[in-house]
Parts: sequence; structure tokens; C-alpha cells
Amino acid sequence: MTNNNPIGLFDSGVGGTSIWSAIHQLMPDEDTIYLADSKNAPYGLKSKDEIIRLCIKNTEFLLSKSAKIIVVACNTATTNAIKELRSMYSIPFIGIEPAIKPAALQSNTQVIGILATKGTFSSELFNKSVEIYHDTRIIEQIGYGLVELIESGKLNSPEMNTLLHSYVDPMIKENIDYLVLGCSHYPYLIPQLKKILPKNVTIIDSGEAVARQTLHVLQEKVGLHQKGEGIPIFYSNGKPEVLEEILGNQYKVIYKDV
Repeated sequence: MTNNNPIGLFDSGVGGTSIWSAIHQLMPDEDTIYLADSKNAPYGLKSKDEIIRLCIKNTEFLLSKSAKIIVVACNTATTNAIKELRSMYSIPFIGIEPAIKPAALQSNTQVIGILATKGTFSSELFNKSVEIYHDTRIIEQIGYGLVELIESGKLNSPEMNTLLHSYVDPMIKENIDYLVLGCSHYPYLIPQLKKILPKNVTIIDSGEAVARQTLHVLQEKVGLHQKGEGIPIFYSNGKPEVLEEILGNQYKVIYKDV
């Protein structure tokens, strides 16, 4: 089964490129279209209704570009809006949520930390996931300001280092051995987090799992691109240069006032 239409992805900004990268590595033949809704970042402090409205807007844009499947490359958007998106559209949606399960099942100390947005922590989907693991102590920390610094090009700034220490140091004192990253922006913080965390603490993000699930749904329901080098196209309604820098200046980003 073949389908040469592109895979569509959207996020509240540049962070979902961590998901795009995992998908591109697993399926290099697939064309991809990525929308960074940086103008409206971050989603984590918005109401559920506002998040749903933005997700519908993003979906309509990707459908206008003939996306065959849409990856909601944003934890907050997934946990607040994917149910509504699936009820409104016939196209398959792939979501992303914090990888609590592998951390809880593999933890030796039975204490894990989760760094995520307020919107993810307050969602019904997240709280249902947490309820399952009664034997694990889960320390939740809202990453206030992290997305804003990344979106403004201050990924490796002193302000970022100070914020990360303030969020992670208390978790270290509580003896976590897993840190779950609950926002698609946060994998870009892994190099800095590794300098802060003890060597026994494992960092988990959802990128590879989302890529595998996308491949599975394409194989089962939609179809894969015929052989050929996949063409990625990136759109941003914020500052294209920030997205270009995150991508290593390998790709040109198109400004689009979506």
C-alpha cells in the first residue's frame, strides 16, 4: 500500500522538531510538513478551549497541504485536544504524552520526576495515566519559562541553566532515578540536564515511541511513500530564524501567518 502525501506535524513552536527528527530518521522516504505555531506559544498556560481552537486551526492548515496523517507533536495539545480532533476528522492522529509507563516500571528507587507544562499536568488524560502507578512516587514539576526561552533563541543561556537547576535539584534530593520529559521542547535541554543530573538518573522522552507508532499506523491504515528521498517543509508563524537554528541551519523555514 502506497500513499505519497506528506506526514503533517504541528507543535506550539519549535519543540516538536524533536519528534519530527525521530520520524525522519525512521522513515527517510516520507515527505513531511511541519508547522511551528510559535506565535501562540506556549500552549501550556492556555485554557482547554483555546488549545482545542488552535489545534483545529493547525489541523486545517496541514489538511490544506494534503497531509495523510497528523502528528500532534505537543504534549499539551495531545492531552487536551486529541480526543476532539479524532472525533472531528477522519484522518489518523498520532499523539504524544509523557512516557510515565517505562519510567515507573523500570525505576529502582520507585521515585520518578516529570518535567512538563501546566496544561499537561492538569489534563484528564495525564491524570488517568498517573493513577495507574500507585507504587511509584511521581514528582511533578511545571517547567515555567522553559518554552519561552527556547522559542526566543535562549536555549543555552544562563537564565535557562538557573531555571533547570531550580526545577531539577529538588527532584535529585528526593532520589529520583528517572526524569520524564513531558514537553516536546524539552529534549533540546538534554545536554544541559545531563550536566545537572547524577549519572544514575535516566532521561526519557517520547520521540522514538511516537515515530514507531506513526510508522505502524501508516503501514496499517494509510500507506507508505514510494521509494525516494523524503522532502521536509517547515512553516513558522513566529521567528523562522529560531526554527532554522534549532534545525542546525540545514533547512529553510517558510514564514506563514497561520
